[in-house]
Amino acid sequence: MRENEALRTLFQKRNSYKMINEGAKSVDGILLIYHHPLAANAPTIMDHVNAFAHHSRFPVWAVNTELGFPKCLNELRFRIIVFHYSIFGPWVGPRPVLLPEEFWNYLEQSASSYKIAFFQDEFHYCQRRFEFINHQKLDCVYTLFEETTFKDFYQKYTHVPKLINYIPGHVSQELTALANVLTVPEDKRTIDIGYRARRLDYYMGRGAQEKTDIALRFAERAKGLGLRLDLGTEEEQRIYGTDWYRFLANCRGVLGVEAGVSIVDPDDVVRNQTDEILKQQPAISFEELSEKFLNQFEDNIYYRTISPRAFEAAAFRVTQILFEGRYSGLLEPMVHYIPLKKDFSNFDDVIRMFRDQALRRELTENAYRDLIVSGKYSYESFIKSFDEELLREGLAPNVSVADAAAITSQLKRDERYLRFRAKKNAVMYHKVFPGRDALAFTARPLLKLFRKLRTMIQPRHTPAFSKEKD
Repeated sequence: MRENEALRTLFQKRNSYKMINEGAKSVDGILLIYHHPLAANAPTIMDHVNAFAHHSRFPVWAVNTELGFPKCLNELRFRIIVFHYSIFGPWVGPRPVLLPEEFWNYLEQSASSYKIAFFQDEFHYCQRRFEFINHQKLDCVYTLFEETTFKDFYQKYTHVPKLINYIPGHVSQELTALANVLTVPEDKRTIDIGYRARRLDYYMGRGAQEKTDIALRFAERAKGLGLRLDLGTEEEQRIYGTDWYRFLANCRGVLGVEAGVSIVDPDDVVRNQTDEILKQQPAISFEELSEKFLNQFEDNIYYRTISPRAFEAAAFRVTQILFEGRYSGLLEPMVHYIPLKKDFSNFDDVIRMFRDQALRRELTENAYRDLIVSGKYSYESFIKSFDEELLREGLAPNVSVADAAAITSQLKRDERYLRFRAKKNAVMYHKVFPGRDALAFTARPLLKLFRKLRTMIQPRHTPAFSKEKD
């Protein structure tokens, strides 16, 4: 309750902001706001971000909040603002999204923009999400919830007028290109079955525990069978970037489960009460906690979907051994994957089928044909449908080539400055070394002089684009 009050106070404070620049130029394009650490992260995030600029008929400018706020945005008002799923979390204090303060200020001046949010991991911290939706008056939400659950979630707690179901991953050009380069013949692969997952909190329910259970139980049952396994469930075993694809290319098979969880917490009750129980009983097992508290919430709102890893495995022609599930209706057992019952009662049959090289080849070719070659699940196809939704709302791309180039140049210049500042902060401001104070004393006046001269020559916030058309 205190968190929600703090969040409302934060929003009320931002309601008092004044216009930064009443003469800001209107841009009939898309501002895509995302968050991506400068260190390595899951490649699916940037695949999703880059897909908009690569495939949309609308001009798209993507801004990474990790770097900070590009000052040139103060001169621009985008007709469409897209909030990428990567900015929603981790949740710190009352802040509902990963946005520096200047972005909040900017958004208050963009009330007339058509605002869209892409959400994932929607099952927790829901009240903060609902507050954000209602405060920003979002026009559209892309959600992993299926249409049959809309009334029990977003329509119950928010006023968003349009909800669209989508899947959390698609096939990017980068994925298929890497698969073409990195895929090796099966007889050259050194891992029979691979898998990576992280342990998830108990309050997410039994479905979340499946992500680690499948690896732990499979490894135990497979002892002595002569299979070369590489299964990891700890954070330090995670693999990122191109290294993940190299790992995948070296596997004959992978384990998998549906994305999503089995407990949705719209009132932020389950997480809070689970935390209280764990404080009192830190050694309690998941089964004990389920019996005591969690079972009443299991499968309260359906939230399962296909994982992006299914597309990755298909692209690299890796046999998938998956827990039985719906997988958004895109995968069929014994057509695209070997089904493993959640109680492992058919484990021996699964091993027998996996050892059948002809069957592995048939399943991987089917998955490659239906998920990759068909193009149905490509980012190009998805962004085409995204554009069509915008056109139905009466929105249209209408930016001159000159203005588009000027906006791009402004944003790139600000990004270079922000990257330099981030690097400088990391390298110098937070490092102690001999002579640091003397260097700072000498360099600071020169830096101030350089900034003054740069401002005299070309003020950094003066727009370089035409304002003839609004």
